[in-house]
Amino acid sequence: MTRSVDTAIVGAGQAGLIVSGLLAQAGVEHVLLERRETLGGGWQDRWDAFQLVSPNWTTTVEGFPYRGSELDGFMAKDELIAHWRDYAAAISAPVELGTDVTRLEPLGDSRAARFRVTTNRGRLDARHVVVAGGPFQVPHVPSFAAAIDPSIAQVHVHDYRRPEALPPGDVLIVGSGQSGVQLAEELVAADRSVTMATGRCGRAPRRYRDRDVFWWLREVATRGAAFGVGLPSPATLPDARARFACNPHLSGHDGGHDTNLRAMARDGMRVVGRVADAAGTRVRLAPDLASNLAFADSAFENRLQPIFDRYATLAGLDLPNDELAQVAYEPPEVLELDLAAEGISTILWTSGYRPRFDWIELPALDDVGLPIQDGGRTPVPGLSFIGTPYLVDMGSANLVGLERDARALVEAWAG
Repeated sequence: MTRSVDTAIVGAGQAGLIVSGLLAQAGVEHVLLERRETLGGGWQDRWDAFQLVSPNWTTTVEGFPYRGSELDGFMAKDELIAHWRDYAAAISAPVELGTDVTRLEPLGDSRAARFRVTTNRGRLDARHVVVAGGPFQVPHVPSFAAAIDPSIAQVHVHDYRRPEALPPGDVLIVGSGQSGVQLAEELVAADRSVTMATGRCGRAPRRYRDRDVFWWLREVATRGAAFGVGLPSPATLPDARARFACNPHLSGHDGGHDTNLRAMARDGMRVVGRVADAAGTRVRLAPDLASNLAFADSAFENRLQPIFDRYATLAGLDLPNDELAQVAYEPPEVLELDLAAEGISTILWTSGYRPRFDWIELPALDDVGLPIQDGGRTPVPGLSFIGTPYLVDMGSANLVGLERDARALVEAWAG
């Protein structure tokens, strides 16, 4: 049988739950459809020792503050999952678990319902649909990975859990974003020899001008518009694919700290350029290590620091100036790795994710599979997205921007 609902939210991670809380306040009938059998969203897919990169206060939602004792600490995976489950209970979120949406199609010109949502548990018709799929959907591995010899284990970060679960031997980490750098530290601490293949990933300081970097991101995301200041937005990106770019690397482990690839290389971890190709047990590397490290060093200074400084000036913030520390070490360039000869038994892919919205049978996606949208609202009336990268700006897929984006969506419907 087909049932009807005013609003269907696809996904019950934090983005979907925040929308649900706002809809409940507005008295809007809705349901959350979650493919997993348990609440906790994509955090459940992270490794065992995962910790939040943003401080605990970023999990605060209006009416449901962070309730632990370490406001400026960094929650472990299980605490984070429990936090969002407790939030779901607090707002009495109408979640239907184990419900996988397989098709979204137009229903016609009916005013009562615009869409038909097909799931593994039946169909429902809805006037509004909010896709809360989040940024982590399909693990991405380059096509040449298929040519790598089976003697080399290949694990995507999506499936990684702990160092001892990997085969004995050294590890090649491909990708130098947040996950890659954190896992490099974890594996080195577990006495694994690590080689990291870098990409064009910037780094960010843990603190800038006496504030955590996420304090700055939240301030600009939520208050910057009043001063004509904003975070990097889709209009500032070189092309649509830049929305897949890695997040600046830093860590919430050990109380939170900066991460620096040059320092890690100086201290013994081998750092190399981008993996260009691979076959058998040989990996060919691009001669771009020096430029990748230079990009990492300058990314914050070029992209975010001017925004934060301008905001501080216009908002009249009396905060000390910072001089960003740099490490001068230049690791040697390597152009090829013979994995077997060097004892590298595992490739750990921290190469990101790609969207999977192919179940949406509506003209709402661009050439790279991301939504065509403005602030989350698509050209299809009634269809919106939340939690997807760069809906509004770089804060849209982050805890600092979710509630802002969700509130704007709900207010737009009410208007």
